[in-house]
Amino acid sequence: MNFTRRAFLASSTALAFAPAAFATGGAAPFSRNDVIELARDLASRPYAERDMVPKEWQDLTYPQYRSIRFKLEKGLWYDTTTPFEVDFFAPGLYFPRAVQISTVDHGQVEPVAFDLDMFTKSEDVPVLPADETLGFSGFRLRAEMHRPGLTDEFCVFQGASYFRAIGLHEAYGLSARGLALKTGDPDGEEFPEFIRFWLERPAPGQRNMVVHALMDSPSVSGAYRFEVTPGQDTIMDVEATLFPREEMTHVGIAPGTSMFLFDQTNHSRFDDFRPAVHDSDGLLVRNGAGEVLWRPLANPTRLQISSFVDTNPRGFGLLQRKREFSDYADLEANYHKRPSLWVEPAGDWGKGSVTLVEIPADQEIYDNIVAYWRPAEPYTPGSQVDLSYRLIWGEEPQRSPMPRVINTAMGDNTFGEGRLAVIDFEESELFDDPEAMTIFVDSPHAETSEGVLQRNPDTGGLRLAFSFQPGDRDHVELRAQLLKDRKPASEVWLYRWTT
Repeated sequence: MNFTRRAFLASSTALAFAPAAFATGGAAPFSRNDVIELARDLASRPYAERDMVPKEWQDLTYPQYRSIRFKLEKGLWYDTTTPFEVDFFAPGLYFPRAVQISTVDHGQVEPVAFDLDMFTKSEDVPVLPADETLGFSGFRLRAEMHRPGLTDEFCVFQGASYFRAIGLHEAYGLSARGLALKTGDPDGEEFPEFIRFWLERPAPGQRNMVVHALMDSPSVSGAYRFEVTPGQDTIMDVEATLFPREEMTHVGIAPGTSMFLFDQTNHSRFDDFRPAVHDSDGLLVRNGAGEVLWRPLANPTRLQISSFVDTNPRGFGLLQRKREFSDYADLEANYHKRPSLWVEPAGDWGKGSVTLVEIPADQEIYDNIVAYWRPAEPYTPGSQVDLSYRLIWGEEPQRSPMPRVINTAMGDNTFGEGRLAVIDFEESELFDDPEAMTIFVDSPHAETSEGVLQRNPDTGGLRLAFSFQPGDRDHVELRAQLLKDRKPASEVWLYRWTT
């Protein structure tokens, strides 16, 4: 997000940036180590907030900013043998600080000059001051996906350290971030920013593209490398090197940010013709012990944070499991095409917790769900933290080895007392003999019924229904699982009911 040539040169001088990596004229050698050293140098100095773009850009209205559209023929590597193209976004409005973007071709760096001629705009957009050093608010990647000879966008980096991607035939939904800091803390969240990007030019026939990013914030600086491979699922291999400026007691690694407004668990709160509205419907965790946990998402009436304590997690992610149009009946939002995002750690991440933050929301325009890995031990100032992980964007990039939970519904227990929970498990050979199944239902807070298991003729799977008595409690933790021969025969279903 940010700025002008004056701001760029001022910050370059103040931080003594390495000229090889931040050259503004001519070519220069480049390697990932350059970005790491820039991040290390940033962390050794007090944090300096970057200047904003000229006021005329900041004062654009939403319709004016939306009308500033990139011309595809101006894209980086357009109409060449390079298998990827890059479009750029203008700064301004919600993106008052520009980022500088450079290309890397055979190890040599060249800055991408800003040019208003790259964009079309409506007639009511005022005259905007700009020169070649203004910078952009971000960029999107294009490649030939499913239309021979034509490119489709599949990945966007824009705003703070946010980025998002899609697999084949999907629509953009949830986002990822480079880092989450103090999410849900009473004193407010800190949003690190990617302040500089380097785009490595792929060779003809190459199926992946490498993006480098320099991150900065008051608490930490960092160097990131993304190796992005589009396809049925879009895969990102991420290397991150962090340099804390101060003790980081609440850091979120590999965060995903999504939206959940309502489904069958809370539809009564929303007068809406659609059956459900969400970018993701659950958090899936494969913990270090090999358990598979499914936690349906909620839109609580007050902030809630759930921690799933673990050692060396095998993976976690926010998933969109409901994939039929009829699940949402939305002709415009296409929620049934929104991707899931799965995080696979590379190596051991030690002790910590998969953390889920659910923020109250009354409209679908708000991202109110965050999931990330929170290390048990704080990151100390002056240290270097190296992390690697894979992000997979797709319909369901992680298939559970256990029969999955495919629906959760909840409501008043019409024929009894308390609340009724209904859980549908998908069809499985393990369920051929329902009489051989054992039901496990538990809560540390409330009395639960034994549960009833029935075949669901619509799905072919099994439906578990049980009631619970919240009494005067404002929240109840619930856990359920199907067993066969005393062995797990389904995912572990977890839920936090709240008033």
